[in-house]
Amino acid sequence: MTARTHFTEPTTSYWQRFVSEEALPDGVRPGDGPWRYGYPVKLPDGRFLVLPIRQLRADPSLAVASLIANQAALEVVDALGVMLARLLAPYSPEVVVGMPTLGLSLAPVVARELGLERMLPLSYSRKYWYDQALSAQVQSITAPDDAKRVYLDPNLLPLLRGRRVVLVDDAVSSGATVDAPWRLVESVGAEVIACGVVMRQSERWMATLGAERAAKVVGVFDTPVLAAVAGGWVRQGRDAVGGGLQEI
Repeated sequence: MTARTHFTEPTTSYWQRFVSEEALPDGVRPGDGPWRYGYPVKLPDGRFLVLPIRQLRADPSLAVASLIANQAALEVVDALGVMLARLLAPYSPEVVVGMPTLGLSLAPVVARELGLERMLPLSYSRKYWYDQALSAQVQSITAPDDAKRVYLDPNLLPLLRGRRVVLVDDAVSSGATVDAPWRLVESVGAEVIACGVVMRQSERWMATLGAERAAKVVGVFDTPVLAAVAGGWVRQGRDAVGGGLQEI
């Protein structure tokens, strides 16, 4: 069976450094594209981070820019965490809750930058003392066949009840991996005042979360759904054609 590929490459060298606009390679310039292999996002400090473009399995004529925080350089994770913390600081949170898995790379940085002594993790791994009632089922766009449960350690309940909480994750895309944990944290008596992510991917998550929760999602940068054209990728709906795909 052949796989349909269109301007994608290994991600080994991605997420390792920030660059100036002048240092961006050809095919990865800001503007309207088309972009080849990488999509440039501008950060609050004016630098750029180039994200690899990954095709969607369900429709290879579409793609998204990818961020995998636990494969990024430590310098990149630290800088993105600081940027996110500065966006969350006006909310004056009392607790930072780290979302599994990739949000756990950023949550300690955010908590430290906010002057907190610790962060509270959620987990996909169930320890023997966990209570099934303190869990929720989630499904990720990057692992659509892998439905799993997110758990809250019952020992953390006294640290959450009645507290002003911010959730921290690497990205929000469909909203599914944020919605269920959000409801779980609220169910134990915490007030979720904001959800901080590095990347807000497209706008699909807004419908999943609903208007009230969506208004509380804070992001360092936004990325669109991309569509194939002959020379690479453009924002979905902008001169996109499916005929640019190659069969290999």
